[in-house]
Amino acid sequence: MRVIETDFVIVGAGIAGLTAALWAAQHGEVIIITKDQAHNCNTALAQGGVAAAVGKNDSPELHLSDTLSAGAGACRPDAVRLLTGEAPQAIQTLLEWGVQFDFTETGELALAREGAHSLARVLHHGDNTGAEIWRTLYQKLQQTAGISLLPHTYALELSLNQGCCTGVLAEFQGEITHFSSRGVVLAAGGCGQIFGRTTNSSPSTGDGLALAWRAGAELTDLEFIQFHPTALDRGSNPLFLISEAVRGEGAVLVNSQGAKFMPAYHPMADLAPRDVVSRAIVQEQSEGREVFLDATALGAKFARRFPNIYRTLVGYNIDPLHQPIPVTPAAHFMIGGIKTDSWGQTNIRGLLACGETAATGVHGANRLASNSLLEGLVFGRRVALVLARLEHARPLPQPAEFPGAKALDPGDPRLTALQDTMWSKVGIIRDGHKLEEASRTLLELQAGAEDFELHNMLQVARLITSAALNRPESRGSHFRSDYPVSNLAWQHRHFVPGRFSA
Repeated sequence: MRVIETDFVIVGAGIAGLTAALWAAQHGEVIIITKDQAHNCNTALAQGGVAAAVGKNDSPELHLSDTLSAGAGACRPDAVRLLTGEAPQAIQTLLEWGVQFDFTETGELALAREGAHSLARVLHHGDNTGAEIWRTLYQKLQQTAGISLLPHTYALELSLNQGCCTGVLAEFQGEITHFSSRGVVLAAGGCGQIFGRTTNSSPSTGDGLALAWRAGAELTDLEFIQFHPTALDRGSNPLFLISEAVRGEGAVLVNSQGAKFMPAYHPMADLAPRDVVSRAIVQEQSEGREVFLDATALGAKFARRFPNIYRTLVGYNIDPLHQPIPVTPAAHFMIGGIKTDSWGQTNIRGLLACGETAATGVHGANRLASNSLLEGLVFGRRVALVLARLEHARPLPQPAEFPGAKALDPGDPRLTALQDTMWSKVGIIRDGHKLEEASRTLLELQAGAEDFELHNMLQVARLITSAALNRPESRGSHFRSDYPVSNLAWQHRHFVPGRFSA
């Protein structure tokens, strides 16, 4: 077995992973491993922007209040206060590094409003904000000494020695390689690909969650999966996202009868929290009505403000200036994940997590729009500060016969069955009977699954299903038709012990 020694290993090359790497490089050598091309990540798909209290009438306290309100009583207030308090400095750092946010004609940062925000606070670069931020971070990474980025490198297992994480076992250049380090950061993104409809990039299969759980790391809040209300109802996974910012600019949801239905579901109507809007759309669909996003009132402004969305829609023969856009909810963001403290530390010494893979408690039961990119920036920096303090620890030898990763077959019927099961039974509206059926189906599918990626997906799907079964109430993005109201007795986080936990 080949051994490569370094100071820090980061699994994942999205906004959280690259941010952590850039700050960690001040304290040691960094190796980033990612199973696909580096740019194939959810960060590069993010359209709307990044939320931060930088406007004249805004404040971190108001941003805190909105985040807590959207989180439906399940946020960690101290973590949210860190997130919103450090947001302005994170934006200033991005500007210094070269991110080209949009500005107004008077020279101020242009701010958009999105669902559940009490005012406009979302910074953007057209409708390609994530791609612009990722490009800037990647460019800075190339100019920073001591960072190596290894694409097409598949993380297989975490290595442990006396309760300490001392590296990552991965398939690199066709050979099992042990990346030995004094600190490991899991920033591997979400798990949207386990669902039949998702906006997530193809590598989003929950690998980070599975790696951590098998090593004994505690997970939390897995029942909270955010479904974005407005994915384009055309094509296959990943479905193209129609940014919430489109509704922020004045677009409205209508059904096939032409009715604006959201005022009947929530006082904030089309700018209600995402879980409310998603369930409203599902209700309309269940009653036989198609759902559309009508942006025709924006006129020519649509093409100027959302050039990428406009070009994509035209490619589907949809003219958003003159006709409504067919939309459907889709799995979008893993709110739960690896339990961490406010510094990204897990219950395993030397193992940290940040970004969508982590569960810091900032999102509660329903993430506030455009807080995801912010989370990667704030906590990516914080984990790097912890890495700087880690002592050098060398691992025990790993078994040379460790098997390699068998490539995922997109045509595997088990993959289709997994995605269909999760979408139909563990999706936007759940109940105990469907969840129990899903649990049995997933167990059957996992038997004999040799493909490492599919095995990870099934493992994570089973954990999510179990967590949904074990929360007998509705809260935020977790809705049970058999327990349709929130229960104060369940206004707490739900922890899942790691496989090897005592």
